[in-house]
Amino acid sequence: MKTQETVKEICPTTTQQWVKDGAILVDVREKEEINTLAYDVPNIIYIPLSEFENRYQELPKQKKLVMVCNGGGRSLRAAGFLLNHGYDPSLVVNMQHGIVRWAQKGFPVRGNVASVLGNTTSGCCDSSSTNTQNTGSCCDSTDNSGSTCC
Repeated sequence: MKTQETVKEICPTTTQQWVKDGAILVDVREKEEINTLAYDVPNIIYIPLSEFENRYQELPKQKKLVMVCNGGGRSLRAAGFLLNHGYDPSLVVNMQHGIVRWAQKGFPVRGNVASVLGNTTSGCCDSSSTNTQNTGSCCDSTDNSGSTCC
């Protein structure tokens, strides 16, 4: 019996480093969502989750892949699907919190940021926040080993 692999998750800041190192973002959102707000990175592939089962073979198996979506749920499912179809668990990760957190961090996007940020005006993860106190990873309840990246 084959053991099921667990998908590794990384935060948007770590994703930035993966992208700088040549990783490919795989956006599984639907076309309408991407038309409203898109990640602005050099290496990105769009495969909506609704087409993923039929198109996943378009993704290279020997490259680092960061699965992304709006909030992290759909991309987590897609990452798990890849692991269950022979992709290397050390090369496939899911970005936690999706484009919502990406945009909150002020990372590069194209389109209408207000479409995902809504009326959020402050908080430790908001780039416009006046909260400068370093409280560790205040935006994620999981242990990030002291990381302030998320």
